[in-house]
Amino acid sequence: MQRHATRIMFFVIGLAAGAWAPLVPFARQRLGLTDGALGLLLLCLGIGSILAMPVAGALAARYGRRIVLIVGGAAIALLFPLLAIAPAWPLMAAALFAFGASLGSVDCVINMQAIVVERQSGRPLMSGFHARYSLGGIVGAGAVSGMIALGASPLVATLIVAAAMLAATIASHAGLLATRAAEPGPAFALPHGGVALIGVFCFVVFLTEGSALDWSAVLLRTVGHADPAEAGLAYAAFSATMTAGRLMGDALVARTGLVRAVALGALSAAVGLAVAALAPSWIGSVAGYALVGAGCANIVPALFTLTGRQTAMPESSAVAAVSVLGYAGILAGPAGIGLVANLASLPIALLVVVAMLIAVAAGAVRLRPTSA
Repeated sequence: MQRHATRIMFFVIGLAAGAWAPLVPFARQRLGLTDGALGLLLLCLGIGSILAMPVAGALAARYGRRIVLIVGGAAIALLFPLLAIAPAWPLMAAALFAFGASLGSVDCVINMQAIVVERQSGRPLMSGFHARYSLGGIVGAGAVSGMIALGASPLVATLIVAAAMLAATIASHAGLLATRAAEPGPAFALPHGGVALIGVFCFVVFLTEGSALDWSAVLLRTVGHADPAEAGLAYAAFSATMTAGRLMGDALVARTGLVRAVALGALSAAVGLAVAALAPSWIGSVAGYALVGAGCANIVPALFTLTGRQTAMPESSAVAAVSVLGYAGILAGPAGIGLVANLASLPIALLVVVAMLIAVAAGAVRLRPTSA
């Protein structure tokens, strides 16, 4: 029951994130935003997530995970339709901030639950849990896009998805952990010891994933000279191999171990991104991004498992700190890549990320003390 509930909640946050993506162009048009203004507006979601994560971790440690997950899941569902109707940018900014805070809270606390459920089972489960997030993202984006293509308004599409998210959250209630953490930590704690290293590695991997979302189509269009219809294939390949890799990831981690899974995954992602950046045609770049997705698939799940095994920080504070650093990579990474691309070129900017992934692969051996 606990495994089932954990999978459901991972699916819910993936569904919410994926369902929001097709609504972005409608929000831009409805509010009359420039690209720059839209970028600032979208930051509200990420800022809300980052600020809420430490608080959610502390609340879960003090009052139990179930209450935070149920309230957070319900808030996601209730706030989601507002993203389709907010008539002015201040209201949209507030809605996105609250939506992001709800997403971040559930994201942080469900990883806390996943660590406990995996520990109790005695075998790897984390990749399978994160696979449900990836599947939720695919279903969310596809469902909203499909309903709009069939003539539904954005509001109707969001109401249907919101009802599904609320029903799933309620259905998971019995399997969510109500117990408090044995060692509650403070809401805000700087990562130290092995947690700092895990957090930095999460930052790099989330940065890599964010670069695939924001820059892969640009790379195919400007460097690979792909047609507009072909430009999205790189991210599609990345998403497909990441999801498949996570579905098979628990068996892989059981065979290789956590540290090797991180090292081999980072090395594979580095090779794939280098191929994508340097390929003479867009087809090669698509193949490279497919390898990036396969390489990244199981790194973050393994890092969260390692977070649950370290003893330098209370588990609730450690999970929150690692989550915050990961989300910081998503927020700062694509902008940093754009800055380097302006100073040099997009392929060079991506090669900087390659170097960071190689550093993760080389530094993974330092995770051994936290995995004992």
